[in-house]
Amino acid sequence: MKKSLLVLALLFSLASFSQSPVDKSFPPEELFALGSYYYPEQWDSSQWERDLKKMSEMGIKFTHFAEFAWAMMEPEEGKYDFEWLDRAVSLAEKYGLKVIMCTPTPTPPAWLSKKYPDILIQRDNGVSIQHGRRQHASWSSDRYRRYVENIVSRLAMRYGNHPAVIGWQIDNEPGHYGVVDYSENAQLKFRVWLQKKYGTIDKLNDTWGTSFWSETYQNFDQVRLPSQQEVPDKPNPHAMLDLNRFMVDELAGFVNMQADILRQHINKDQWITTNLIPVFNPVDPVRIDHTDFLTYTRYLVTGHNQGIGSQGFRMGIPEDLGFSNDQFRNRVGKTFGVMELQPGQVNWGVYNPQPLPGAVRMWVYHVFAGGGKFVCNYRFRQPLKGSEQYHYGMIMTDGVTLSPGGEEYVRITQEMKKLRAAYDKKSRMPRQLASRRIGLLFDMNNYWEMEFQRQTDQWWTMPHIHKYYNLLKSFAAPVDVISEKEDFSGYPFLIAPAYQLLDNNLVERWTEYVKNGGRLILTCRTGQKDRNAKLWEAPLAAPIHQLAGINSLYYDHLPHSLYGKVDFGGEEYAWNNWADVLTPSAGTDVWAVYADQFYKGAASVIHRRLGKGTVTYIGTDTDDGKLEKEVVRRVYTEAGVPTEDLPYGVVKEWRDGFYIALNYTSDIQEIAIPDEAEILIGSARLEPAGIVVWKEKSDDRHK
Repeated sequence: MKKSLLVLALLFSLASFSQSPVDKSFPPEELFALGSYYYPEQWDSSQWERDLKKMSEMGIKFTHFAEFAWAMMEPEEGKYDFEWLDRAVSLAEKYGLKVIMCTPTPTPPAWLSKKYPDILIQRDNGVSIQHGRRQHASWSSDRYRRYVENIVSRLAMRYGNHPAVIGWQIDNEPGHYGVVDYSENAQLKFRVWLQKKYGTIDKLNDTWGTSFWSETYQNFDQVRLPSQQEVPDKPNPHAMLDLNRFMVDELAGFVNMQADILRQHINKDQWITTNLIPVFNPVDPVRIDHTDFLTYTRYLVTGHNQGIGSQGFRMGIPEDLGFSNDQFRNRVGKTFGVMELQPGQVNWGVYNPQPLPGAVRMWVYHVFAGGGKFVCNYRFRQPLKGSEQYHYGMIMTDGVTLSPGGEEYVRITQEMKKLRAAYDKKSRMPRQLASRRIGLLFDMNNYWEMEFQRQTDQWWTMPHIHKYYNLLKSFAAPVDVISEKEDFSGYPFLIAPAYQLLDNNLVERWTEYVKNGGRLILTCRTGQKDRNAKLWEAPLAAPIHQLAGINSLYYDHLPHSLYGKVDFGGEEYAWNNWADVLTPSAGTDVWAVYADQFYKGAASVIHRRLGKGTVTYIGTDTDDGKLEKEVVRRVYTEAGVPTEDLPYGVVKEWRDGFYIALNYTSDIQEIAIPDEAEILIGSARLEPAGIVVWKEKSDDRHK
């Protein structure tokens, strides 16, 4: 008996030792945690204890400190004050709150900007961005990086072993607000980056095609960061692609540098992350790989879209959270959280409506449904002065009254107790869901290149990709937004929407995937160029011809007022955005043809079998996506995989044994839930912004 107990104790010890710091902070059996931003530096210190106690009483598990507090930490060069932060951390600990500590690098203090103006970023008009807001210091400044290293090191040494600090956030939404830095520091670093990439100026000239228009450079010192301000026409497209790549490498280097500094001082139980704005220049999550995982920021009700139906502007659109969930879950660490989510009305939108009652709760459940570890809402208290005065918090302006969003968070904390009680660690994805699983291949390089050379003002890259994402979610298909680093073989289906830049190695991987039984879907614009955006010296998109069963293709666009027709299965569909006009090779099936224009009868959609799998090429881009939806549905049907037919705006996900459905539409929706299912939260009748969570007793689990 003693020996058995010893073995069990040893196994438990080994399991604890191997547990990641992320799982220690957010144990799987806890399912999900809620946090909130708090700024001690904004409030009289006499209020801190009241606020943090209130936060704890609401059921919030962690708070978030200091990403904008460099001036408080180092009020004068070389003079440090952490006592105020010590007290805030101690108060959080007193009330059972864990702390995410942040590096304050988006907000260098005034003395630093004044003493060393060379650290500032510079616009393409030559104006330096001055102290007074945030994100005004250049990642390319070695001097700035030295000061960053110093403050990050001191912060890490002070809190790297504090029991209340569970993890670290590097910077905050790094991205310079999308402003390109044209400072001399950046110009010099760009030339070094180019020299490292190309080796010789001749190689750069050849890749950029500079022999045309006498753009040729004699040496790297002549090269400048491309700028619309400095040229009468659009800049060189290859230079622009390299500009984007350089910027994301500078950002990634800045974040990875801080992660490396933190690792030197913090204990193994503290994790490191950063929070990013999804699909935003100059950010590429794939390049940030020294953190334990990544988080993202999302604001859904800001007047930037009308949503779905008359009240959609109060809820946002589901792909904003859904696509981000499925992307960030598949980056470094294979997990994610949402570090900023609005708790109510904001201050910076096109207009700033009140969210629909229930919307805040729905967004949190959407992150939960997507596999997130946590949501940290921005922010706990609404500020009374300074920036973002009109940004709602969980607490209203009196400092004590819960906002509507705050009340919804309290409700969620209570509902999560019920879900934790029903959690089954042995749960596996049901076989039917697993059979629909699809990898969606996404690469920022394609986004940059196509957005710069759209070819028609009706082409928008992300709406094209989101169209396919949304139709897949309408099938209730589990979607992973993946990079080329992933193994494709685990996916029954794989889609690469508008994957314009590729090489022969990727085509070979796709071919092997299909031969082994995978079902590959490609869409218009795929394979037109190599990795440096050069058209192939061959027929258009030549590398994918053999794979997709294409003999030749060209593309067409139509005026805004004219719609062409495509015949698919006896039904006609309208298009005017983009049309790849296809001539299939022998043995390739034609699924859809153009029903008018001078190429009437030419192929619009083709399909072929290869080995154990299939390839489908969808050459037409429509406004409403109805054609694309029916084509992809046929791919699933011919594979023998049943799909659902959810209306746009109704989201259905599975996580940890729970089914979750959400309603982003302005209408009441009825969710099909089996009679024998156990509904844990909500009901099958979903009001706008409603949610329902249930468990099915007869799941055929996928082992």
